[in-house]
Amino acid sequence: MISIGGVIGAGLFVGSGAVINATGPGAIISYAISGLLVVLVMRMLGEMAVVNPDSGSFSTYAHEAMGSWASYTIGWLYWFYWAIVIAIEATAGGAIVHGWIPVIPVWAVSLILTVLLTFTNIFSVKSFGEFEYWFALIKVVAISLFMCLGVAIIFGFIPGIQSPGLSNLIGHGGFMPKGFSTIFVGIVVCIFSFFGAEIAAIAAGETPDPQKSVVVAIKNVTWRILLFYIGSVAILVTLLPWDAADLLKSPYVTMLDMLKIPAAGQIMNFVVLTSVLSCLNSALYTNSRMLYSLAQKGNAPRALLKVNKNGVPVRAVLASTFFAYVCAIFSFTSPDKVFLFLVNASGAIALLVYLVIAVSHIILRKRMEKQNKQVLKLKMWLFPGLSYITIVAMIGILISMVFIESMRSQIYLTLLIAVLVVGSYFLFNRKSHTTLENSTNETMLKTGND
Repeated sequence: MISIGGVIGAGLFVGSGAVINATGPGAIISYAISGLLVVLVMRMLGEMAVVNPDSGSFSTYAHEAMGSWASYTIGWLYWFYWAIVIAIEATAGGAIVHGWIPVIPVWAVSLILTVLLTFTNIFSVKSFGEFEYWFALIKVVAISLFMCLGVAIIFGFIPGIQSPGLSNLIGHGGFMPKGFSTIFVGIVVCIFSFFGAEIAAIAAGETPDPQKSVVVAIKNVTWRILLFYIGSVAILVTLLPWDAADLLKSPYVTMLDMLKIPAAGQIMNFVVLTSVLSCLNSALYTNSRMLYSLAQKGNAPRALLKVNKNGVPVRAVLASTFFAYVCAIFSFTSPDKVFLFLVNASGAIALLVYLVIAVSHIILRKRMEKQNKQVLKLKMWLFPGLSYITIVAMIGILISMVFIESMRSQIYLTLLIAVLVVGSYFLFNRKSHTTLENSTNETMLKTGND
């Protein structure tokens, strides 16, 4: 359920309308190609996670494959990304609740939501899992109901509502009304919607049977993406004209309006709020575990290794939350300057993470085959050819962002932040933290937690 929650985000419920409006019915192809890339990356991550389940996940694998500089860089970039996401989601959640209860200011609601979920994460990993389970369940039920209603309309099962047939798919300028190039632009936008699927691999390190949990989650990511993203987008472009003015508001609200369901907008707001809370909950968990993993490797203050009686790295949770609070303050005091800079600087981190996962996988898999260490329970398909194709595709997406005006600042600022992080590693890296010392500390911590 955590992995399902990671895939279904507010981007599907709200952002899909913008993609369809910019691409046309061909948005199905954009989501299919970007979804395929994510499936391939998750397969690689799953293979590594089964061999070595670790809360540091891809940061740990980057350390094993390319060295401590790679682990340091991608770990801090990932932490920075989710800290920004916490601020964004808290502000979005505050705006929704403020719409229902105008007397409470947005900043106050944002603070309350973040504090509540921080306490959830501090109490125990079980409480995080319980909350995320129910958040994910609400999202799954909502998207399933939307899809069932959409299919019923398409096949004319609902009296009084005429089926659009294929008119919206081939009418209004055809399947690709703005040309094939927009499909590629759509891929660049869509791939960011899937970011979060990797959380399952991070959480696997704290499950009773991590190997089994990872195998199940990674194998199921294929049908989840096919069903929830590609399936729902296919239904939407069949039901609604791609150039409809109200599509940008929310395609799901528009579909509910077709059924004359009262308070369609408020129903959708509740679903989006659930997605926001789910994202907040997962972001706080993921952020703290990545920070904890960085501290284990000597790439963050050792004080962050302190855990409570339930094994939760409390200081790492609080440190991540504090930075997110600072970012949230900027979203209110300087939304067009400081906060905009932070958001843009985190824009392309998702692709860098995917790229590091793919490169780490190739190095570790070849190393393992050379040493003939063990039989893999989960294997990447058509290795190494498909892995190399995935890397080339992601590099192509990163390069294409330079030529897309709306994304140019994101790729430039992300690369700037990445260069600064790499520079900080070589400037402040303490060589006294040897691999042996780190291994000893990790063993002691695990023994203490047990």
